[in-house]
Amino acid sequence: MKGTVGELGEFGLIRELTSRLTSTPAVRIGPGDDAAVVSAPDRRVVASTDILLEGRHFRRDWSTAYDVGRKAAAQNLADIAAMGAVPTALLLGLVVPAELPVTWPTELMDGLRDECQVAGAAVVGGDVVRGDTIMVSITALGDLRNHDPVTRGGAQPGDVVAYTGWLGWSAAGYAVLSRGFRSPRAFVEAHRRPEPPYHAGPAAAGLGATAMCDVSDGLIADLGHIAEASKVRIDLRSGLIDIPTQMNDIGQAVGVDPMQWVLTGGEDHAIVATFPPDVKLPARWKVIGEVLNPSALPQVTVDGAPWHAAGGWDHFGETE
Repeated sequence: MKGTVGELGEFGLIRELTSRLTSTPAVRIGPGDDAAVVSAPDRRVVASTDILLEGRHFRRDWSTAYDVGRKAAAQNLADIAAMGAVPTALLLGLVVPAELPVTWPTELMDGLRDECQVAGAAVVGGDVVRGDTIMVSITALGDLRNHDPVTRGGAQPGDVVAYTGWLGWSAAGYAVLSRGFRSPRAFVEAHRRPEPPYHAGPAAAGLGATAMCDVSDGLIADLGHIAEASKVRIDLRSGLIDIPTQMNDIGQAVGVDPMQWVLTGGEDHAIVATFPPDVKLPARWKVIGEVLNPSALPQVTVDGAPWHAAGGWDHFGETE
C-alpha cells in the first residue's frame, strides 16, 4: 500500500488495520463498535497493559514494523500466561506521525495478529492518534478457566525454582545489534521477536506452581519480585543454568560474561516459577534454584552470594 497515514486519514487507517484481523470463538463483538465484547467463562478477567516507545523500546533501523507487532503482543500476552491464564484478546492504542508510510502500521497489525494467533487470542479493537513519534500501547486480556491465579506471593521455603523458555538470548541479540552486526541470527531474532512459552503458564498452574512471573526485566530482578512478595530468599545455582555455545562465543567476542545476560537480561519472556519439591516437572522445565527462609542476604543470591552486578531493567534507573 502506497501513501502516508495522513493521506489515508484516521478512518481509512482504521478500516485498513481491522481488515487484516482474524477472530476467535471468545470474541463476541470485534472491532467496529464502541467497544468489543469478549466472553469470560470464568467470570474473572486477567488484564495487563504495556507501552512501547520508538527510540526507547524499539528502533526502526533494527526491527521491522512486523517485528515490533510480534514483540508488543508477546510481552503482554506473556504476562497473562504468567498468571496461569489463557490469553483471549488484545487491544491496541497507536500513536503515529501523519507522514509515516501506511505500510508501517499495517505491518505492525500483521505482527500483532500473528502473535495473537500463536497464543490463541485475537486483536479486538483499539484507537489511533496522530503524534510526533510512534507509540504502541497494548492491553491484553485472559481467562483463568476456573483455576486460581498464580501470583508472585506464594513461594514457600523448600520450593524449587524452575524456568521454561529462553534466558539471555534477547540481551545477547541486543549486544550484537548495538555493535552493528546482524548475526548470529537466532539471537538477533530473539531480541526482535521473543517467543514466550504461553502454554507453560496455565500448565504450571495445573502442576501446582506456588508463584510465577515472566522474565521481562531480568531473571534476578523478576525473581526479586517473587522473593519480596513471598517474603523469602531465592538462591540460584549457576551450575544448573545452561549457556549455549553460541552465546559463549558472542560473550567472548564482545567481552561480556554471558551469565550476565542470563541473570540480568530481560525481554525473553521466559516463564519462571516456584514449585513444591515433590512436583514432577516436565522435561521443558529446568530447575535452577531453591526457595529459602529470609536472611540478611539480598533476596536473590547466586550460589549463596550476592551477584556482583544484579542489573535488570528499570525505566527510571541510571543504568538502563
